[in-house]
Amino acid sequence: MQRIRVKLKGYDHKVVDKAAEMIILAVQASGAKTVGPVPLPNRTWKMAVHRGPHIDAKSKEHFSLTAHSRMIDIVEYNTKTIEDLTHLQLPAGVGITIK
Repeated sequence: MQRIRVKLKGYDHKVVDKAAEMIILAVQASGAKTVGPVPLPNRTWKMAVHRGPHIDAKSKEHFSLTAHSRMIDIVEYNTKTIEDLTHLQLPAGVGITIK
């Protein structure tokens, strides 16, 4: 059984969810079936930075960055589905990988 796997990544979960909804609506309009979106584990980066170059080392600022990702499987697709995926305009801030 062949499938198309679409992975979405972004730093704002609302934008990633909106992009997933847009993909699902476009794919279902072309007659294909979808599985998902499946939320994948979030990646969190944490870092501590000195507040200034000449201040005590105990004085630090803490930052964190969280990357959200979703996965959509497209099964029973046709050529119109692939064409719709390539011409889809997604919101800014979303990375997409199609396999």
